[in-house]
Amino acid sequence: MNPTLTVSSQRLRALLLAPALALLSGCGTVLMAPSGDVALQQRNLILIATFLMLLIIVPVIVLTLLFAWRYRKAAARDDYDPEWHHSTQLELVIWAAPLLIIIVLGAVTWISTHKLDPYRPLDRIDATRPVPADVKPLVINVVALDWKWLFIYPEQGIALVNEVAAPVDQPIEFRITASTVMNSFFIPALAGQIYAMPSMQTKLNAVINKPGSYEGMSANYSGAGFSGMRFTFKGLAPADFDSWVGQTRASATRLDGPAYLKLEQPSERDPVQRFGAVDPKLFDAVLNRCVADQSQCMKKMHEMMAGHK
Repeated sequence: MNPTLTVSSQRLRALLLAPALALLSGCGTVLMAPSGDVALQQRNLILIATFLMLLIIVPVIVLTLLFAWRYRKAAARDDYDPEWHHSTQLELVIWAAPLLIIIVLGAVTWISTHKLDPYRPLDRIDATRPVPADVKPLVINVVALDWKWLFIYPEQGIALVNEVAAPVDQPIEFRITASTVMNSFFIPALAGQIYAMPSMQTKLNAVINKPGSYEGMSANYSGAGFSGMRFTFKGLAPADFDSWVGQTRASATRLDGPAYLKLEQPSERDPVQRFGAVDPKLFDAVLNRCVADQSQCMKKMHEMMAGHK
């Protein structure tokens, strides 16, 4: 073999692998090491389901290779029996093991599906701490715009674009809608994704357990600016959250109907914007698609139609 050709082929393989390694170097493990209890439970469900499936997949792969090797044509064996066709014991193993795994996997999935329902209020802060009876969730209204995210804090009377924060270890209730097309609200470190749809309100209950800044995004393609439709989620200590709210309230900008209609216009990669005051009826108007004309709210029209029946 020509040594020069061998070295050249090795270099060629290295060059071909370099782009793939460069892409993999940017991969994070946030889904496998989340900072919120809901996301952690979802991670555990993934691991449990994967382990249960591997209990079948790994033995099948190993036995396939073993049988191919032991009973290859070149291997002369004394136990060759071309008339063999049935084994009750083997049939029991082949059918009982997958059946038991399917039953266990189905039970785990059914329980987790109900326990991790995004609409279900949290009953625990983490695995060792239940939610105190006197603690109320922090309500955050979320509007998916083209191509940015609007966060309204109804109790604090503030709003922000492309930035959201919450105190560590306090339950959060996101109420989510969209202005035009469907998007998907997703903070991998916090909880699973949930759709944002115009004229509809979805909910997501979650909690963040570790301070830090985490990336949020749209996980559903929504047009030209989709790739830049990202935001920052901040987990803050309670005192730091109060300071963050105060900083936002210091903004002289008010978010009302006219300001929202201007903000609603499509734009890409918007910087963080802060609104120190918010029209308390704005989110309801966005949800009912009547920011420009309160008399055309879908909720009122439905009530009128119901009254005529």
